[in-house]
Amino acid sequence: MAETNQDSLSEIGAAIRAAGRILILGHVRPDGDAIGSQVALASSLREAGKKVLVLNEDGCPSSLLFLPGSGMVSRPGEEDFEADLCVALDTANRERLGEGCLEVASKVPRLINIDHHISNEGYGDLVHVDALAPATGQIVFELLMQEGLPLTSEARDCLFVAISTDTGGFRYSSTTARTYEIAAELIRRGANCGALSTSIYERYPFRRLELLRELLGVLRLSPDGRVASWALDLGMKEKLSLQPEDSENLTDLIRAVDTVDVAVFFEEVDGGMVRISMRSKRAEAADVCEVCRCFGGGGHVMAAGARVMGDLDDVVKDVLSKVHESLK
Repeated sequence: MAETNQDSLSEIGAAIRAAGRILILGHVRPDGDAIGSQVALASSLREAGKKVLVLNEDGCPSSLLFLPGSGMVSRPGEEDFEADLCVALDTANRERLGEGCLEVASKVPRLINIDHHISNEGYGDLVHVDALAPATGQIVFELLMQEGLPLTSEARDCLFVAISTDTGGFRYSSTTARTYEIAAELIRRGANCGALSTSIYERYPFRRLELLRELLGVLRLSPDGRVASWALDLGMKEKLSLQPEDSENLTDLIRAVDTVDVAVFFEEVDGGMVRISMRSKRAEAADVCEVCRCFGGGGHVMAAGARVMGDLDDVVKDVLSKVHESLK
C-alpha cells in the first residue's frame, strides 16, 4: 500500500453523518464483495435518512441479482445525482472504478476509500485499508456496528454474501475468528445461510459447464506440477455467448490439484488486453500480488490480478515465466 495516513472508522463515520447525498462506487467486473458491500452500505445509509446512489461501471452481474437491493445498482449516465460525498469500496486504485464512475466522482468534493487489498494506492481524502480483513464486507460491518448505523435485512444478507464469496465460503486462510463471529451475528439477525449459499454456489448457468469443458481442453500444467493455467480467447467467449461472471472462481478448480501452488487464468478482452487472475495455494509458496505488480496489477498475497496489453500467447508466456521465477 502506498504511504498514507490511515483514517479511523470513527473519522469515516463522522464524514458520512455530515453528508446528505452520498455516491457509492465499486470496482469494474464486480464480484460478490464489491456489490455486496456497495448495496449493504447504501441500504444502511438510506435507512439512516441519506440520499444515496450506487454506481458500478459494469452494473450488477446476473449471478448477483438474487441479492436483496441489487436493483439499486446502476451504471454511470443512467441517473443524474449531485453528491457531497463519494465512497469507493473494495477498489485498490482509481482506474479500477472505471471511466464513467471516475467522471461522476470527479464532481464530488470528498472521497472515502475503504478497502482490504494490500496493494491499495491510498487514494482519496479519507482512507481506511485493512489488509488483514478477508473482505471489504467485513470492514463495512465493523463500520455499521461501531457507528450505530442501521443493519437492514438487505445489508445483513449482502454482507453475508460479500464475506462468504471473498473467503471462498469461509475456507481461505485469510478467514479469521472475527470473520466467523460476524457471520454468526448475521445469521442470528436472520441471514439464511443455506439459501444464500445455494444462490451463490449452486445456481450457475449451463454455459459455465460448457466453458469448463473448453478450458480443460487447453489446460497447462508445468513439468514440476506446481503451476496450472488456462486461457480463454475471444473466439471461445463468442462461441459460448459468455457473460463476464461465468468464469468467476473457476481457477479454484485447478488450484485444488494436489501438486499445484499457483493457478493462473488468462482472459482475452476487447481492446487488445489480457485479463489475468492469479491464485496461490500457500503464501509461503508464492506471493502472486508481487507477480501481478510486475504487470501493473495487484491484490493480495494469495489472490491477485492484472490487465496487460498484448497478444494472448505472448502474455501467457511472459506471465508464466515470472510466476516460475517467483516460486519459493
